[in-house]
Amino acid sequence: MRRPIVLGPCMVGRAAKRIARSFSGIALFVVLWDVVVRIGEFPSFMLPPPAAVYNAFADKGVFLLHHAGITAYETVLGFFFGVSAGALLAVLLAMSNGIRKLLLPPIAATQSLPVFAIAPLLVLWFGFGLASKVVMAVIVIFFSVTSTFFDGLRRTDQSLLDLGKLHGLNRWQMMRYIRIPAAMPALASGMRIAAVFAPIGAVVGEWVGAKGGLAFIMLQSNARMQTSTMFAALILLAVMVLSLRAIVEFATSRMIYWQNEI
Repeated sequence: MRRPIVLGPCMVGRAAKRIARSFSGIALFVVLWDVVVRIGEFPSFMLPPPAAVYNAFADKGVFLLHHAGITAYETVLGFFFGVSAGALLAVLLAMSNGIRKLLLPPIAATQSLPVFAIAPLLVLWFGFGLASKVVMAVIVIFFSVTSTFFDGLRRTDQSLLDLGKLHGLNRWQMMRYIRIPAAMPALASGMRIAAVFAPIGAVVGEWVGAKGGLAFIMLQSNARMQTSTMFAALILLAVMVLSLRAIVEFATSRMIYWQNEI
């Protein structure tokens, strides 16, 4: 039976150290950024100082957060559907050689196409709204989930498969009770990769055509030479990527909790 998760003093201490290191790294980056701007004497429209970006946050905080929320919503939906589609496809590929021979070539072909070439078509087909951004995020991330999970399903320990055969399990029961649980660490790896690329898919979709979102702000700010606002949007995007990665990291560590006990 699974043991309850207890946050002891050691775990809290390690978490506090990680947070402290993160803040230290951010502070060092901001200091170096300010030094580079001062020494290089860059004009603000090329490289704004940290103070200018802070003022952009102070002046347009609500506006920026509203559009960040749009991108975050697109990202979460794209991540959910991308992971679901990737995991389901991996199971189908592992179950049937016929499906594998039929689907692998077109799947590989879609990954060879540059996303900026696909994005205008998605906007044409699905419009400037939410759907085209979610589909783009799905396209960007599902293959990483499919490939890692499929590899995990193929590499199931033979002794476990022999044990399943000994108990008379059929193919679906073997997949449900043995192969999928054994491949969960591989699925977790694919989800961690997807967490990084899902926001990129949403932003690419917004870049081609959107009514809102962080990429929409970047395009408008770039056209008006408001570089500090564009940097503020970039920082929010980076925070979004790191936050989604941290959430997925925590969720997957609970999903494969037995590895934490080894």
